Amino acid sequence: MTENKPFEILDGDYDKAMVILADHATNIVPEAYARLGLPDSAFTRHIAFDIGVEGLTRHLSASLGVPAVLSRFSRLLIDPNRGEDDPTLVMQISDGAIIPGNYPLSPEEREHRLTHYHRPYHQAVSETIARVATMSGRAPLVISLHSYTPAWKNVPRPWHAAILWDSDFRAAGQLIERLREPGDILVGDNEPYDGALKNDTMYWHCTKNGTPHVLLEVRQDLIGDEAGIESWAKRLHPIFAAMNEDPALHVYEVHPSRADI
Repeated sequence: MTENKPFEILDGDYDKAMVILADHATNIVPEAYARLGLPDSAFTRHIAFDIGVEGLTRHLSASLGVPAVLSRFSRLLIDPNRGEDDPTLVMQISDGAIIPGNYPLSPEEREHRLTHYHRPYHQAVSETIARVATMSGRAPLVISLHSYTPAWKNVPRPWHAAILWDSDFRAAGQLIERLREPGDILVGDNEPYDGALKNDTMYWHCTKNGTPHVLLEVRQDLIGDEAGIESWAKRLHPIFAAMNEDPALHVYEVHPSRADI
């Protein structure tokens, strides 16, 4: 795990008015942090990154021909899908694993991680979305990709995929309907998570200004290898392409966030 840029931008056709985001794409921690005091095995777990999402993002960005932004640091270092004031921004315990390198965390170190990782990633997201909007002349359709564990606290999660949304149901509604249509998978609607989270990536870059968006989670055992990633990329490609052809998903429309209530 070597030092590297805190984000990666996959190039694409900015005129297509779509952007893919992968907040938890990698498990990278700079060498200076000595793996945060954790064993190597911790970085194969979901606590370090969203398993399968990097590969899925690369496949879809290439097949759809659209730009994507991926984080290049582990969520254990600092979580890019949390606001700067969120108490879970830097986790000290994650799914039973104590993270020695995060406790205690000085105000100076917290600011260092914000300055060198969290903020540069969000700046890249903001600039990419703005470039797509400018070059396409339309509101971009923003797709955020994540993955979740097959079980939590020994309770199985039956959903194959989950669509998370806050108060803007435009893209979420279409994605739920299109994924459910073949009838071969169980799709969660704001479960196992709720999509309303103050100052997360979708809130900050989309909800606040009315940019059409949706967050898709795929169960990790379904995209844990290349075959699974390819299968889901083939499933999602025509769905995202069809959604992107809908003019209604390229209009700014502000919906007040449930996280602000």
